[in-house]
Amino acid sequence: FSRPGVRAAVTAGVFVVTLWNLRCFLNPSEVSGEAPKPAEPLVVLVWEWPSKQVPNISGDVCHELYGIAGCRLTTERRLLAQADVVVFPHSRLQPGRDRLPKERPPGQNWVWVSLESPSNTKALAGWNRTFNWVMTYRQDSDIFIPYGKLVPNRSASVNIPTKTNLVSWVISNYHRTQRRAEVYKNLSKHLHVNIYGKANKKPLCKDCLLPTTSRSKFYLAFENSIHQDYITEKLWRNSLLAGTVPVVLGPPRANYERFVPADSFIHVDDFGSLAELAAFLKTMNSSRYRQFFSWQKRYSVKLYDDWRERICTICTAYPGLPRGRVYPDLESWFNT
Repeated sequence: FSRPGVRAAVTAGVFVVTLWNLRCFLNPSEVSGEAPKPAEPLVVLVWEWPSKQVPNISGDVCHELYGIAGCRLTTERRLLAQADVVVFPHSRLQPGRDRLPKERPPGQNWVWVSLESPSNTKALAGWNRTFNWVMTYRQDSDIFIPYGKLVPNRSASVNIPTKTNLVSWVISNYHRTQRRAEVYKNLSKHLHVNIYGKANKKPLCKDCLLPTTSRSKFYLAFENSIHQDYITEKLWRNSLLAGTVPVVLGPPRANYERFVPADSFIHVDDFGSLAELAAFLKTMNSSRYRQFFSWQKRYSVKLYDDWRERICTICTAYPGLPRGRVYPDLESWFNT
């Protein structure tokens, strides 16, 4: 080869490599085989915020707080036409449809949200054929939002706070007709229960709750009504997170065991009578008591108490949710 020929070949080679590198630089996903990132985030419009205080949801809040990318939350109704999902908390729904959007853009999905039990959810019949998806504490919801869960934690150690009394209960709404009121009344004939909360005119400040319940060996995690999967912060926060043993009244034991280990709680139904339950609590020795905390070696409690996190999970669930479906009879689904 003549020298000019070699020079031309080298120049051409450098040119090709430069072009290839430039292409990789401009469009890395195509070269590496990654799917190109969607340009537009999913827009989730919350028609009315579930709690009285609306937190800051500006910017990329789902990614910043919870690592959920491509998700934009808004409460601005003028963005209705651009919204992929519109969220309707039941606690904020007014009777009658006149407060809802008149039109639904094609492909937009409406979500009905409730953390209350069917016993405390009124006026469902008016919402037939309105919502595409449901978002509740029930595991069979399209979007499942529990009150809490146990998350694996390899570095966890057992921590049992110092105990100064046997049983406590925090109760705000006490109604004699509720099963929990009847159970408490009969149980208290056999042992003393330390009662806090509005119902006993001993309200606890937000930061006083856990230190107070943690001083009791046992906590009455009694739900206000009994329904499938209805297991609230009474178990997750007031008992397990506080470091006390929950005595539960709610759905059957098997239902609780889908969420927490069988040896982490005591179920009222485990006993033939409340006198038997009281005797079991009063005579328990320390080694038996410690066994109730063995879950702590493997898990930590995660609470879901921020509505931003709950609503951001819609974006995580979105790709796998059914399209083009509507709930014909919301009331019968929820009351099943």
